Amino acid sequence: MGERKERRIEVASNEEALRLFGHFDENLRYLESEFPVKLVPRGTEVIIIGEAGAVEQAARVLEQLRVLARDGNAIAREDVRLAIGLAKNEGGGLDPTQEETILVTHRGKAVKPKTLGQKRYIEAIRRHDVVFGIGPAGTGKTYLAMAMAVRALKNREINRIVLTRPAVEAGEKLGFLPGDLQEKVDPYLRPLYDALYDFLGVETYQKYTERGLIEIAPLAYMRGRTLDDSFILLDEAQNTTPEQMKMFLTRLGFGSKAVITGDITQVDLPRGRFSGLEEVRFVLRDVEGIAFIYFNHHDVVRHELVQRIITAYEEYERAQEGRAAGEEG
Repeated sequence: MGERKERRIEVASNEEALRLFGHFDENLRYLESEFPVKLVPRGTEVIIIGEAGAVEQAARVLEQLRVLARDGNAIAREDVRLAIGLAKNEGGGLDPTQEETILVTHRGKAVKPKTLGQKRYIEAIRRHDVVFGIGPAGTGKTYLAMAMAVRALKNREINRIVLTRPAVEAGEKLGFLPGDLQEKVDPYLRPLYDALYDFLGVETYQKYTERGLIEIAPLAYMRGRTLDDSFILLDEAQNTTPEQMKMFLTRLGFGSKAVITGDITQVDLPRGRFSGLEEVRFVLRDVEGIAFIYFNHHDVVRHELVQRIITAYEEYERAQEGRAAGEEG
């Protein structure tokens, strides 16, 4: 046996300890299953006992995770798994706040991933031509994808940005709305405009659109086109039909990248219509070159109450599904 060693990792508060250790110390138990060490939590510290090499690896994992817990992040099992992989492979840092800045807004704000889910998402966009970002509101799916698009445009990696959404929930029926076509679709595309204004400022945004470098249009306008050298973002993809999803994905041309974002728990299609985003998870799950990134309430970067609200809804929906399954049985 190698040299035995003991090491202590301390956090600042009981709340931080709960985030780091997990409920009923589940994160510590998972870490023990991956390394030949014993983890003993005592208040706001954890003692690591075992062979010297294993103790150092486990300590590296906990120190990485402690940085996230200090910033208010609840540490999920997936976060621990990623940290363990990095420690075993002597990989880079786990702290997403140490990531390279994606973009600086026109007001001087640095845009970078704030959670592990967001870090995985950015890495997927860098490495894949088609990426699906699936998860609840407030996780930065659309905002970060648009930041990557603007960055690619500024770096001349692409020639234009194309942003699209299903124009309305029920099959893009715009006729009943007042005004001309632009006035009809603007309310549905407004979140995309707002993000671009944040990144570029209104004046630069208008200059880019006049030169054809940025296009924002309803999904129906993508039919029949092939988009080369473009960064294409499909937002609110849960409200596409399977036919629309297939149509969109086959628009991808040479030198292009596509990011598709949505929340499969918020489908607004008419009753009886299946979501294209729901279906595509099964159709393309084994296709090389495509990445699926799933966000959860840990990735919500809005008001902390939003995390609690999402968690409460998830628990309620699981209970309802369990009750329904029990009644059917």
